[in-house]
Amino acid sequence: MNDSLSDVSPTPSLRADPLAIARLLQDADGHAPKGLPPLHKWNPPFCGDIDMEIRRNGEWFYLGTPILRAPLVKLFSNVLRKEGDEYFLVTPVEKVRIRVVDAPFLAISVEQHQEAGLDYLRFTTQTGDVVIAGPEHPIQVNFAADSEPSPYVHVRDRLDALISRNVYYQLVEWGEEQSVDGRPALVVHSAGEAFVIGWL
Repeated sequence: MNDSLSDVSPTPSLRADPLAIARLLQDADGHAPKGLPPLHKWNPPFCGDIDMEIRRNGEWFYLGTPILRAPLVKLFSNVLRKEGDEYFLVTPVEKVRIRVVDAPFLAISVEQHQEAGLDYLRFTTQTGDVVIAGPEHPIQVNFAADSEPSPYVHVRDRLDALISRNVYYQLVEWGEEQSVDGRPALVVHSAGEAFVIGWL
Protein backbone atom coordinates (compact mmCIF):
# COMPACT_ATOMS: atom_id res chain seq x y z
CA MET A 1 0.00 0.00 0.00
CA ASN A 2 1.43 3.37 -0.97
CA ASP A 3 0.55 6.11 1.48
CA SER A 4 1.24 9.75 0.92
CA LEU A 5 -1.10 12.24 2.48
CA SER A 6 -2.57 13.36 -0.82
CA ASP A 7 -6.06 13.33 0.68
CA VAL A 8 -5.08 15.63 3.53
CA SER A 9 -4.84 19.36 3.05
CA PRO A 10 -1.37 20.95 3.13
CA THR A 11 -0.39 23.28 5.92
CA PRO A 12 -3.07 26.01 6.02
CA SER A 13 -2.13 29.43 4.60
CA LEU A 14 1.48 28.37 4.02
CA ARG A 15 2.86 27.61 0.58
CA ALA A 16 6.29 26.44 -0.46
CA ASP A 17 8.61 29.21 -1.59
CA PRO A 18 10.37 28.28 -4.88
CA LEU A 19 13.30 30.53 -3.95
CA ALA A 20 13.68 28.76 -0.62
CA ILE A 21 13.70 25.39 -2.40
CA ALA A 22 16.29 26.66 -4.89
CA ARG A 23 18.52 27.79 -2.03
CA LEU A 24 18.20 24.43 -0.27
CA LEU A 25 19.21 22.60 -3.45
CA GLN A 26 22.50 24.47 -3.75
CA ASP A 27 25.70 22.67 -2.88
CA ALA A 28 28.13 23.71 -0.15
CA ASP A 29 29.70 26.28 -2.49
CA GLY A 30 26.35 27.83 -3.35
CA HIS A 31 26.15 26.33 -6.84
CA ALA A 32 22.87 25.20 -8.37
CA PRO A 33 22.64 21.53 -9.40
CA LYS A 34 23.95 20.75 -12.88
CA GLY A 35 21.42 19.96 -15.56
CA LEU A 36 20.75 16.42 -16.72
CA PRO A 37 20.94 15.21 -20.32
CA PRO A 38 17.65 15.40 -22.27
CA LEU A 39 16.83 11.68 -22.04
CA HIS A 40 13.20 12.32 -22.99
CA LYS A 41 14.38 13.47 -26.42
CA TRP A 42 16.48 10.39 -27.11
CA ASN A 43 14.92 7.37 -28.81
CA PRO A 44 17.83 5.07 -29.69
CA PRO A 45 17.47 1.41 -30.70
CA PHE A 46 17.46 -1.25 -27.97
CA CYS A 47 20.84 -3.01 -27.95
CA GLY A 48 20.18 -5.77 -25.41
CA ASP A 49 20.96 -6.48 -21.78
CA ILE A 50 24.21 -5.87 -19.94
CA ASP A 51 25.28 -7.52 -16.69
CA MET A 52 24.83 -4.43 -14.55
CA GLU A 53 22.78 -4.34 -11.36
CA ILE A 54 21.77 -1.76 -8.75
CA ARG A 55 21.27 -3.51 -5.44
CA ARG A 56 18.92 -2.53 -2.64
CA ASN A 57 21.73 -0.85 -0.69
CA GLY A 58 22.37 1.53 -3.62
CA GLU A 59 25.56 -0.18 -4.81
CA TRP A 60 26.16 -0.63 -8.56
CA PHE A 61 27.68 -3.88 -9.84
CA TYR A 62 29.07 -4.80 -13.26
CA LEU A 63 29.80 -8.46 -14.05
CA GLY A 64 29.30 -9.20 -10.36
CA THR A 65 31.94 -6.70 -9.26
CA PRO A 66 31.08 -3.47 -7.42
CA ILE A 67 31.70 -0.23 -9.31
CA LEU A 68 33.79 1.73 -6.84
CA ARG A 69 34.39 4.91 -8.84
CA ALA A 70 31.76 7.39 -7.66
CA PRO A 71 32.04 9.64 -10.77
CA LEU A 72 31.34 6.62 -12.98
CA VAL A 73 28.25 5.65 -10.96
CA LYS A 74 27.08 9.26 -11.15
CA LEU A 75 27.55 9.25 -14.92
CA PHE A 76 25.51 6.07 -15.29
CA SER A 77 22.78 7.36 -12.97
CA ASN A 78 22.40 10.49 -15.11
CA VAL A 79 21.47 8.40 -18.17
CA LEU A 80 19.13 6.01 -16.34
CA ARG A 81 15.55 5.78 -17.55
CA LYS A 82 12.60 3.68 -16.43
CA GLU A 83 10.15 2.30 -18.96
CA GLY A 84 7.32 0.24 -17.52
CA ASP A 85 8.96 -1.86 -14.81
CA GLU A 86 12.33 -2.01 -16.56
CA TYR A 87 15.42 0.19 -16.35
CA PHE A 88 17.72 1.26 -19.17
CA LEU A 89 20.91 3.21 -19.67
CA VAL A 90 20.24 5.53 -22.60
CA THR A 91 22.53 7.51 -24.89
CA PRO A 92 21.66 9.24 -28.17
CA VAL A 93 22.74 6.11 -30.09
CA GLU A 94 21.92 3.07 -27.92
CA LYS A 95 19.74 1.75 -25.10
CA VAL A 96 20.72 -1.16 -22.85
CA ARG A 97 18.72 -2.83 -20.09
CA ILE A 98 20.08 -3.26 -16.56
CA ARG A 99 18.70 -4.85 -13.38
CA VAL A 100 17.44 -2.86 -10.39
CA VAL A 101 16.64 -4.89 -7.29
CA ASP A 102 14.44 -2.27 -5.63
CA ALA A 103 14.87 1.45 -6.37
CA PRO A 104 17.73 2.93 -8.40
CA PHE A 105 18.65 5.47 -5.73
CA LEU A 106 19.21 5.30 -1.98
CA ALA A 107 18.49 8.31 0.23
CA ILE A 108 21.43 8.33 2.63
CA SER A 109 20.76 11.57 4.51
CA VAL A 110 17.98 14.01 5.34
CA GLU A 111 18.12 17.50 6.79
CA GLN A 112 15.26 19.50 8.23
CA HIS A 113 15.15 23.20 7.36
CA GLN A 114 12.61 25.87 8.15
CA GLU A 115 11.97 29.11 6.27
CA ALA A 116 9.09 31.52 6.77
CA GLY A 117 7.42 29.09 9.17
CA LEU A 118 7.47 26.21 6.70
CA ASP A 119 9.39 22.95 7.12
CA TYR A 120 11.49 21.49 4.30
CA LEU A 121 13.03 18.01 4.22
CA ARG A 122 16.19 17.90 2.10
CA PHE A 123 17.24 14.41 0.97
CA THR A 124 20.59 13.44 -0.53
CA THR A 125 21.10 10.17 -2.41
CA GLN A 126 24.16 7.95 -2.75
CA THR A 127 24.78 9.49 -6.18
CA GLY A 128 24.69 13.06 -4.86
CA ASP A 129 21.20 13.93 -6.10
CA VAL A 130 19.42 16.38 -3.80
CA VAL A 131 15.64 16.75 -3.61
CA ILE A 132 13.22 18.62 -1.38
CA ALA A 133 10.21 16.51 -0.41
CA GLY A 134 6.99 18.11 -1.59
CA PRO A 135 4.44 17.97 -4.40
CA GLU A 136 7.05 17.13 -7.06
CA HIS A 137 9.05 14.82 -4.79
CA PRO A 138 6.55 12.98 -2.60
CA ILE A 139 7.40 10.53 0.15
CA GLN A 140 5.59 7.18 -0.10
CA VAL A 141 5.77 4.18 2.18
CA ASN A 142 4.85 0.61 1.32
CA PHE A 143 3.39 -1.10 4.36
CA ALA A 144 3.53 -4.89 4.09
CA ALA A 145 1.90 -6.96 6.81
CA ASP A 146 4.82 -9.38 7.04
CA SER A 147 7.80 -7.03 6.76
CA GLU A 148 9.20 -3.63 7.70
CA PRO A 149 7.93 -0.50 5.94
CA SER A 150 9.66 0.35 2.66
CA PRO A 151 9.86 4.16 2.38
CA TYR A 152 10.68 6.04 -0.83
CA VAL A 153 11.12 9.61 -2.01
CA HIS A 154 10.67 10.52 -5.67
CA VAL A 155 13.84 11.81 -7.34
CA ARG A 156 13.01 12.52 -11.01
CA ASP A 157 11.00 11.25 -13.93
CA ARG A 158 9.88 7.77 -12.78
CA LEU A 159 12.93 7.17 -10.59
CA ASP A 160 12.65 6.84 -6.81
CA ALA A 161 15.08 6.56 -3.92
CA LEU A 162 14.66 3.98 -1.21
CA ILE A 163 14.99 5.81 2.10
CA SER A 164 17.70 4.11 4.14
CA ARG A 165 16.84 2.73 7.55
CA ASN A 166 18.76 5.40 9.47
CA VAL A 167 17.11 8.18 7.47
CA TYR A 168 13.68 6.63 8.00
CA TYR A 169 14.30 6.49 11.76
CA GLN A 170 15.19 10.18 11.64
CA LEU A 171 11.87 10.91 9.92
CA VAL A 172 10.07 8.89 12.58
CA GLU A 173 11.75 11.01 15.25
CA TRP A 174 10.48 14.18 13.52
CA GLY A 175 7.02 12.74 12.87
CA GLU A 176 3.84 14.09 14.41
CA GLU A 177 0.74 12.13 15.32
CA GLN A 178 -2.25 13.02 13.16
CA SER A 179 -5.58 11.40 12.31
CA VAL A 180 -5.81 10.23 8.68
CA ASP A 181 -9.10 8.77 7.50
CA GLY A 182 -9.98 8.19 11.12
CA ARG A 183 -6.75 6.31 11.85
CA PRO A 184 -3.86 7.57 13.98
CA ALA A 185 -0.81 8.09 11.78
CA LEU A 186 2.73 9.40 12.04
CA VAL A 187 3.16 12.31 9.62
CA VAL A 188 6.04 14.49 8.44
CA HIS A 189 5.69 17.84 6.67
CA SER A 190 7.75 19.35 3.88
CA ALA A 191 7.15 22.23 1.46
CA GLY A 192 3.57 22.59 2.65
CA GLU A 193 2.73 18.91 2.13
CA ALA A 194 2.09 16.17 4.67
CA PHE A 195 3.16 12.54 4.25
CA VAL A 196 2.21 9.44 6.23
CA ILE A 197 5.33 7.54 7.29
CA GLY A 198 3.68 5.10 9.69
CA TRP A 199 0.43 3.94 11.28
CA LEU A 200 0.02 4.01 15.05
